[in-house]
Amino acid sequence: MKTLKLALVIVAIAAIVSSCKDGKKEMAQKQVDRYQAYIDSVSNVAADKAAENWEAIENDYQEMKAEANNTVVTIKENSEMQKAIDESTIKYEAYKADVMAEHERMEAENSKMMMRQSLLGSNYTSGDMKFTWINKDNILSVYQNFVDTVEKNKDSYSREDWDEIKLIYEAIDTRKNTVEKEGLTSADNRKIAGLKLKFAPMYTFNRMGAKSEENAAAKQ
Repeated sequence: MKTLKLALVIVAIAAIVSSCKDGKKEMAQKQVDRYQAYIDSVSNVAADKAAENWEAIENDYQEMKAEANNTVVTIKENSEMQKAIDESTIKYEAYKADVMAEHERMEAENSKMMMRQSLLGSNYTSGDMKFTWINKDNILSVYQNFVDTVEKNKDSYSREDWDEIKLIYEAIDTRKNTVEKEGLTSADNRKIAGLKLKFAPMYTFNRMGAKSEENAAAKQ
């Protein structure tokens, strides 16, 4: 009888241990499934939308990855689970690279828009480089604001900024050719000519300086 009872106790203990192991494995699998589901879900978000909310996405990712890894490491036979985690991680990193590239593009676009608005004034509201809003009555003020802004910020512009400034300047000049035919006064035209004479050497000198600084920085 005692032998039977001892055997039953051993069987019960073995069942409990087995049940605990199964429970831990099941919990680990749930964490892995949760991690995979998150990666699959977030990877379907458009890169531009994800870029706007990247901090929250990255925080959730780090939390779920840690939970999955910490749970799986307690399981002896976990190679399949670890493989699933690794594959999802690779998928996330590839997606992250796309989002970071989009984020950089958006930042550059926003920076370009802010520069154009500072150079052209409050009337500029879109990416249109035809500048149809410039007319004979406001073109002098546009040139004046442009040259004043460049002079004020010339020491902070990069070579790429100067290239953008030149592009905008040439677009204003192109618009001026049309405006002249619409009744631009001789007085305004003379003042514009003076502003153009002021801008030309300022552009040449400062762009060369910005390029030299960038070359020196690259060598270091």
